[in-house]
Amino acid sequence: MRLTITKSKNSESFFVIKSVTINGKRTSKVIEKLGNLEEVTLKAQGQNPYVWAKQYVELLNKEEKENSSDIILKLSQSKKLKDNEQYTKLGLNKICDEITDKYQFKYDLNSILSRLIYGRIIYPSSKLKTLELSKNFLEQPNFELHDIYRALEVIANESDFIQSELYKNSLNFMKRNDRVLYYDCTNFFFEIEEESGLRQYGKSKENRPTPITKMGLFLDGDGIPMSLGIFAGNTNEQITMKPLEEKIIKDFHSSKFVVCTDAGLASNTNRKFNNISGRSFITTQSIKKLKSHLKQWALDLTSGWKLYGSDKTYNISKLRENEELMEQYHDKTFYKEKWIKENGIEQRLIVTYSVKYQEYQKNIRENQIQRAQKLIDKNSKKIGKPKQNDPKRFISTISITPNGEVAEENHYELNYDVINEEAKYDGLYAVCTNLEDNVQDIIKINHRRWEIEESFRLMKSEFKSRPVYLSRDDRIKAHFTTCFLALTIFRYLEKILDEKFTAEKIIDTLRNYNFRNFPGFGYVPLYTSSNLIHTLHEKTSINTNYEILNYKKFKIIFKETKL
Repeated sequence: MRLTITKSKNSESFFVIKSVTINGKRTSKVIEKLGNLEEVTLKAQGQNPYVWAKQYVELLNKEEKENSSDIILKLSQSKKLKDNEQYTKLGLNKICDEITDKYQFKYDLNSILSRLIYGRIIYPSSKLKTLELSKNFLEQPNFELHDIYRALEVIANESDFIQSELYKNSLNFMKRNDRVLYYDCTNFFFEIEEESGLRQYGKSKENRPTPITKMGLFLDGDGIPMSLGIFAGNTNEQITMKPLEEKIIKDFHSSKFVVCTDAGLASNTNRKFNNISGRSFITTQSIKKLKSHLKQWALDLTSGWKLYGSDKTYNISKLRENEELMEQYHDKTFYKEKWIKENGIEQRLIVTYSVKYQEYQKNIRENQIQRAQKLIDKNSKKIGKPKQNDPKRFISTISITPNGEVAEENHYELNYDVINEEAKYDGLYAVCTNLEDNVQDIIKINHRRWEIEESFRLMKSEFKSRPVYLSRDDRIKAHFTTCFLALTIFRYLEKILDEKFTAEKIIDTLRNYNFRNFPGFGYVPLYTSSNLIHTLHEKTSINTNYEILNYKKFKIIFKETKL
């Protein structure tokens, strides 16, 4: 910075000037107007105003070197700082380099993939919109829209390679809990009505009149994604698991693990596959679908129930009748177990009972009964067939008169037989496994299945992975691959933050982690500091808690996040 004095007919004006580079061109910027000669003389307090002004500029230069100068500038546009650290730790930049060497294309795959991933987390949108919004990053994109679509084809072709390399790279900086794997399958719908390739009409919870595609996803025991597969919407979800397991065994060199699934994926074929070669399974088991003698055993509340760590047996029926005992054992989990042989597989059937779970199920059912009664009170002429877990299942239709004649109109009432039958299962939960581990460990493993449901919810709600507007199969596969990578990076970020913050809080913080550009000088943070940001700075090489960060400091930050 230097002192400049401009003279007019009646006065002199003092300015602090600095030479800066903006878009590759050198120019001068006014840092501060000190005032006219009269004003500077007052500031000098008896000292020579010219000498004082020079000394003031020297002080500013000294403070700038120490990163403590106060600068007054007009603000420019907002920019976002993207966190490359997890991306480079997982070696995605090197994976892109390997793929580039293989295909010899000219566009920057690393730049494209990183923007697709960060865009999916920070501002999920179409590929065109992602390109436009990527210009809000401090590092500008160096590609065009047609490059993105070309890259999608390559990402689809190399999806398995990307997943396996990602897993191998993750082992370099953390231990993966890959002894236990969680698997689930979900649907993603399209805003395109025509069936083609992966886009097929199939069964879905939403019953949307549009094609769907299925995604199968494996998580490790810590909830971090391991592998995904994309299947046509009309594929039976039970046959999606085995191909992905075979891929993990082959590409990840992992063969001994426990697969934990829900009842819908627990086919006999899947159980047999995980009953050999050191593999095991834990799967939820519908008590209602058990053979009659096993169902009778599971519903018998009078004998055989234990608490972990004790050989004493309990009578759950008597416990249910005693409010004092219900309160005493409110947070306890009772269990009973037996080895069974079904369809040629020896497995262990474990049934648990919890007062807390009983209250939860009872509360849900009572709310649904109230909704069913409201439908009846409306005198609806056509209530319609109930869906699974629909309150309408508690409504019976009477189509005949007391005299046995066909009624002119249907009459509806609550079906207490159905209500009482469901109440028998309150508090009960069952799993099947071929493991011989203690019951408490098996129950604990199964309880963590919520993490895979949470992962799908995160992709669908926060990452806006649906509806899908793509039509080509390769682009559809690439879209879900980038969603998978975004989820993986996000889960690692949660681990770095010690899992102290909700996913919504982290995403909201990232979306508001903005800076405003002072052309020629640096960036001013616009975000509000928080405990989450302090933790992020402590755990990573990023620290932007300054009033202004010059370009040199930002270059250092970028360099450190790419090491």
